[in-house]
Amino acid sequence: MEELNIGGLKIKIPIIQGGMGVGISLSGLAVAVANQGGVGVISSAGLGLLYKKSASDFLMASIEGLKEEIRLAKEKTLGVIGVNIMTAMSNFKDMVITAINEKVDIIFAGAGLPLDLPSFLKPGDKTKLVPIVSSARAAKIICSKWKSNYNYLPDAFVVEGPKAGGHLGFKEQELNKENCSLEVILKDVIDEVKHYEDKVEIPVIAAGGIYTGSDMYDLMEIGAKGVQLGTRFVTTDECDASPLFKQEYLNASEKDIEIIDSPVGMIGRAIHNDFLSSVKEGHKIPKKCPFKCIKTCDVEKSPYCIINALYNAYKGNFKFGFAFAGSNAYKASKIMSVKEVFTEFLNDFNKKYLLNKKNIILYPC
Repeated sequence: MEELNIGGLKIKIPIIQGGMGVGISLSGLAVAVANQGGVGVISSAGLGLLYKKSASDFLMASIEGLKEEIRLAKEKTLGVIGVNIMTAMSNFKDMVITAINEKVDIIFAGAGLPLDLPSFLKPGDKTKLVPIVSSARAAKIICSKWKSNYNYLPDAFVVEGPKAGGHLGFKEQELNKENCSLEVILKDVIDEVKHYEDKVEIPVIAAGGIYTGSDMYDLMEIGAKGVQLGTRFVTTDECDASPLFKQEYLNASEKDIEIIDSPVGMIGRAIHNDFLSSVKEGHKIPKKCPFKCIKTCDVEKSPYCIINALYNAYKGNFKFGFAFAGSNAYKASKIMSVKEVFTEFLNDFNKKYLLNKKNIILYPC
């Protein structure tokens, strides 16, 4: 397994921990992953609620919260720390500038096309920029715009397939189409970015539904230089969510994982519960919106406030919230340490490598 090189940053183990909000991946989880040689990622979503006492309004509290989470992470690790910032966030610009000023190693930007992301870099800034895409077309648009407008190309791409948790970059009818599978999209993006590579390679990282080292091996055989895992890290000791949030994963069966319509205008994957049933019945209607956190959210048409729902879930209050989760969340059976996840994951990867490269056949006992 080769190191992952993102814009000159050497990542010993090519595993990126996905950014999960609200509050699921903060500095605690990010540090644990970074200390194992991967990339730990802080989610910037909803930090204004977690740090609401630090400023007079949600947007300023978000900035203060992001500063604090990055500083906490840097105090506890010499590893690589990233921040996930959704392009659809109303304070996208402020959060990007804050992350760069705090010298975060990598910004991961999805939930839209971050066409102006390089404009925030100043001379001397070393933060790497990694868009999250779900199609080769999106990768092409970003490369073309960044190259022509800023003479800058992405330091890497994360390609997120239809089995991911949270908000998805697909229409519901596309989720089971073969041409929308992660394997197909991954190859398409790899082929597309080759047109923009000159002296420097643009590594492509696979994401969405990856649960084992065997999955990782298969995707790296296609050409991925690394993988991003979100769901797999939720049921760890170091995950920043409430124990009750983690228990939702442990209790879930395969039939509990469902596709929902999000108030932000995208579909998402979550674990079914009574709150979501109530939403479908039309019982949850917000009176007002004090946050204005997502550009595409129309409070007059929204059946509920998604940031409040995710914040409640983070605290373990599932009467008024729900848990986003990847398609394989039901496979979680116990709480493990991040180190144990890495060990299990890499052992599984190595086993498949040996089977395929050395023609070793394992027989059942």
